[in-house]
Amino acid sequence: MEELFANLEKLHTTQLGAMRIKSNLSLDTGQAVDWCKSKISAPNAIVTKSGKNWYIDADHCIITVNAHSYTIITAHRKK
Repeated sequence: MEELFANLEKLHTTQLGAMRIKSNLSLDTGQAVDWCKSKISAPNAIVTKSGKNWYIDADHCIITVNAHSYTIITAHRKK
């Protein structure tokens, strides 16, 4: 968990990833990565690691980040 927080500046996504995140969460911002960073660093965020991914549960959303490349893969609302 500390590894993720220590590398927040490395978080990024692809163009398709940003489109997917904005669509899944109905975001009205062009800065999907910055939005995800703010959720990941929120005090109420719950971070778990499973296999090659980090899963961040914050504000009724789940954000998936590749643990090796720090790529934000997707984000969606909790069901």
